[in-house]
Amino acid sequence: MSKIGVVTFPGSLDDGDAARAARISGAEVVRLWHADPDLHGVDAVVLPGGFSYGDYLRCGAIARFAPVMETIADAARGGMPVLGICNGFQILCEAHLLPGALTRNQHLHFRNRDQWLRVENSSTAWTNHFTEGQEILIPVKNGEGCYVADRRTLDELEAGGQIVARYIRGNPNGSSRDIAAIRNEAGNVLGIMPHPEHAVEALTGPSLDGLGFFSSVLKHLADAKAAA
Repeated sequence: MSKIGVVTFPGSLDDGDAARAARISGAEVVRLWHADPDLHGVDAVVLPGGFSYGDYLRCGAIARFAPVMETIADAARGGMPVLGICNGFQILCEAHLLPGALTRNQHLHFRNRDQWLRVENSSTAWTNHFTEGQEILIPVKNGEGCYVADRRTLDELEAGGQIVARYIRGNPNGSSRDIAAIRNEAGNVLGIMPHPEHAVEALTGPSLDGLGFFSSVLKHLADAKAAA
């Protein structure tokens, strides 16, 4: 059974939800602590949503210096799948594992609603369960979810297929080019602003679409082990 590590920072809000989603998908969950650099043999890592270190300075700006992040950054550069959700996306950008930045929503209001996305790239470790062009319904809840980058970076993301999902039927935060999720060049690191971990059960989610992210990484890991 593949092991997915879920990091808890001071101020993490959705680490329990991310752990539950990974468990429902069939993974063995390992809880990781921000001050412990040991990844305890996990095969993939989730950086959850919330308000790490109270969002002081900038969202994710302090979390990127947590001892666990140095190990995660090295592992990500070595090919380990890493998913950053909401605040986790912000941390990945602050750690320079993904380009660009997440800034205050253009309308200056917190947004909490069910949001439609279109999957633009299904070749990543976290999206191979989907098909390109598939529309999925995932909750969004953020105050600093506006993805920004300079035009050259945005053009490079477009050309390289690194835009993984876009907002459709309305952009909740003003993100450039309706970007909801991006990946690194290798495709193992994914940052997404909406919350797939809140769409994994019929009782509480608007859909079961979020499970696809977690089942995708399990398939990716299984295929990698089979090929080894």
